[in-house]
Amino acid sequence: MDRIRSWLYIGKYRDTRDLDYLQSRNIGAMLQLAELVEQPDITALYLPVEDGEPIPINLLTQGIEFVRSQKALGKIVLVACGAGISRSSSFALAALKEEENLGLMEALREVATRHFDTQPHPELWNSLCGYYNEAIDYRKVMDLILEIRQP
Repeated sequence: MDRIRSWLYIGKYRDTRDLDYLQSRNIGAMLQLAELVEQPDITALYLPVEDGEPIPINLLTQGIEFVRSQKALGKIVLVACGAGISRSSSFALAALKEEENLGLMEALREVATRHFDTQPHPELWNSLCGYYNEAIDYRKVMDLILEIRQP
């Protein structure tokens, strides 16, 4: 699990199952994209988003609104998918874009700098580009990720 902001973390499915670990990070809400895992005193929303497929607009909107509403309530939010690579990163960067009024590439830089596993699948990236009306070629995504990962 990696901290993106004081209120936002990205993690994996296994992180959602470890209550002690969640409590040690003061996680108060979880947006889950792999499977629903309920934990005491942690608000959870599961969205059936498939990796490698476009994100349905209603699910993207619902996920962003969930993260933002939980943040507004003062909760620390974990966004988790199976491996913590594509779906969770996509939703986290969308939430960060919304909260901080960033462009998609700026949000991607912020997320990827703090979570080295970040790599939105091209279909998920295209969903974000369509949703925000930002036409950014996926090669730029990979160039930025490779730049960040350089030693």
